Amino acid sequence: MKKVKEIDFNEGIANNFYFDLVNLEDIIIKRQPSDHNQFNHHKLSFYAILIITSGKGAHCINYKDYTYNEGSIFTLRKNTIHKFYKTSAKGKLIIFTEDFIVRSSDKMNNLNLFKLFNEMLGSPKLQVINSDLVRIKEWMFQIEKEKLSIKEHYSIEIIRNLIQGLILNLLRLKSKGNENLAHKKNYSQFIKLQKAVEKDCFESKSVAYYANKLDVSTKTLSNITQSVVSKSAKSFIDEIVILQIKKILISSSHSYTEIAYRAGFEHSTNFFKYFRKKTGLSPKQFRENNNK
Repeated sequence: MKKVKEIDFNEGIANNFYFDLVNLEDIIIKRQPSDHNQFNHHKLSFYAILIITSGKGAHCINYKDYTYNEGSIFTLRKNTIHKFYKTSAKGKLIIFTEDFIVRSSDKMNNLNLFKLFNEMLGSPKLQVINSDLVRIKEWMFQIEKEKLSIKEHYSIEIIRNLIQGLILNLLRLKSKGNENLAHKKNYSQFIKLQKAVEKDCFESKSVAYYANKLDVSTKTLSNITQSVVSKSAKSFIDEIVILQIKKILISSSHSYTEIAYRAGFEHSTNFFKYFRKKTGLSPKQFRENNNK
């Protein structure tokens, strides 16, 4: 079984600035990375925005396939596992690190990044049309234009501001009809909870454990998740647990018993029941379906 490769930010002419912009067709046809296969699952250590400008195809994000056509936009946060499929579609891929976008302690830009790229708050796919698509293409054109002058003194700061503006525009479009992205008082606590669960989900799946981490009651914790994503705290925790289990199933050759133990289950039978209940598949079925 092939291990999922984590891709570091070490390629592209602008790598010293932790930003790059590449053509989708170059990734599909011309590029042959020495450290991974773009058509196999690989893990990002940076953020990415993929904008489809023409054609059709599909992209796999966290083991789920999303079809696309002109105007489809994907926002991928760091630690996302994805893969490309061969296609004749055209598009642009912007990649950048968190440090590139969020300077010092800029809380607003950090919050915008969290909202737009967080698949827990909404689909990683956004579909835009007509004047909205024209506007997004204009932003991309300006970013690409500045990239040609990236060695010039002011260009990198202009690119940073352009990407911040693009993020705001995409967030505005994504917020339409998405109540999860509305301004809410519990966002800061929700962010803390999500980070804690992603870090400790195999250590504990208990609502009480994370309530203690955040120094709130279990009722308050559920109020936080209900207000932001309309889910109970337990459902939210389970969703993250399942995603982390999926990553291990695909990225390792560990036995199912080993994975059950690593995921915090004392008995493998409980692990099998839990996974099937949440996904409708056995761990074996999921692994086989995603390693074809």
